[in-house]
Amino acid sequence: MDLSPETMITALGIDGPDVTEAGLFERPIIVENPENQRIPFVFSSPHSGRHYPASFVAASNLDALTLRRSEDSFVEKLFAGAVELGAPLLQARFPRAYLDANREPYELDPSMFTEPLPPHVNTRSLRVAGGLGTIARVVSDSTEIYRAPLSYAEAEERIRRLYMPFHEALRDLLESTLKSFGCAILIDCHSMPSVGGPTDDDSGADRPDIVLGDRYGTSCAGTITAEAERILRRLGYSVIRNNPYAGGFNTEHYGRPRNGLHALQIEVNRALYMDEARLEPVPGFVQMQKDMTAFVDELAAWDWSTLTLGARGAAF
Repeated sequence: MDLSPETMITALGIDGPDVTEAGLFERPIIVENPENQRIPFVFSSPHSGRHYPASFVAASNLDALTLRRSEDSFVEKLFAGAVELGAPLLQARFPRAYLDANREPYELDPSMFTEPLPPHVNTRSLRVAGGLGTIARVVSDSTEIYRAPLSYAEAEERIRRLYMPFHEALRDLLESTLKSFGCAILIDCHSMPSVGGPTDDDSGADRPDIVLGDRYGTSCAGTITAEAERILRRLGYSVIRNNPYAGGFNTEHYGRPRNGLHALQIEVNRALYMDEARLEPVPGFVQMQKDMTAFVDELAAWDWSTLTLGARGAAF
């Protein structure tokens, strides 16, 4: 079997960077549904989108490869086996550098815009301070993205036509899963650099294979995190909980165990499956994909019926 990066890129159906805003707005997300949903899991990949509007690239200080540093490249492919096992998989087509679906809808840095922002905008979050709000100011290595300030209308357009459809789809998937099974478990899928970056708490440190984030035990039942950790360790991976990633907006917002909704974030070390400099898959990708499918299969076999609720209130 040919496992060269060129062959793998073709086999993975990896898209080129140039698209129009109109094309991206017409189809901002992909939902892969199983023939029949057999397990109470929903998988989401909010950061693996790689359709870069040509006008966005032109308005940036950065070349296309540098813009892609913020991507969780190929993560939706790593977890594609979940669909065959009976769970839906939601993925953003838009890139994180263009709009981040793992933020509040309006976390914006006022220094990026030509006019004052409306009162409902959160301008003071830690994520905004770090330049990584809903519309990012920097890519993951803290390099500034834009040549010139944006209009607020442009941000509003991206939020309305990209962010809102992503979260509408995610809510619908979780609500239908909750209705069918009595509980719903969101697995929010991400990847991380193999070494902590200059602005990270673990700057310069080698990272483990997997980080599981459950907001320090508040976003899902402890049995889910414990079982996920046990399976991943059995598969041979080093696993840490909540450090340096405890889960972002989606984990916190959708994880409501008292309502039967559970959310667990999983961060995969990129060095296990890709060349981090060239942003290309390596032969280890194949084994990683098999292992993530095995992880989903074994996790789904756990007796999730213990999480079902009898009388339920509103999910959201």
